[in-house]
Amino acid sequence: MMAVIVTYLTFSGNCRQAMTFYQQCLGGQLKFQTVAESPLSEEMSGPMKACIVHATLSNGVMKLMGSDIVPESGLVKGNSVSLSLTCTSTGELKRLYRKLSSGGTASHPPQETHWGALFGELTDKFGNHWLLSCAHRAGSAAVNHHYG
Repeated sequence: MMAVIVTYLTFSGNCRQAMTFYQQCLGGQLKFQTVAESPLSEEMSGPMKACIVHATLSNGVMKLMGSDIVPESGLVKGNSVSLSLTCTSTGELKRLYRKLSSGGTASHPPQETHWGALFGELTDKFGNHWLLSCAHRAGSAAVNHHYG
């Protein structure tokens, strides 16, 4: 069995809202564990107990995880990581693009590409960058040639 990479996002107090938004967009089962429900409860103050220690959204083929627990250095959002979503149809891509970009920035609306895919980029309302692609030309692969 090979190791599997799972996306784990860190939020600054809005993990519940973000993960609920992603569930509304992507579907799946969503589970939360708060600080109050964890061994950290003894170490944290009252308002911190509502923070999310761990959230998991899964639908069988996809798993997205998140937390409100920020390192002492603070939360630094950067542009070095993107969530790449490979869709099964152009309709699915357009629907997910519309949902995920709601309240965010639709930086590159879905367009045909030279590599035979429909491709779009966006930054959602929580500051996370998404790359959506769908192979729809015979023989093409929905790989992200846009970035290498």
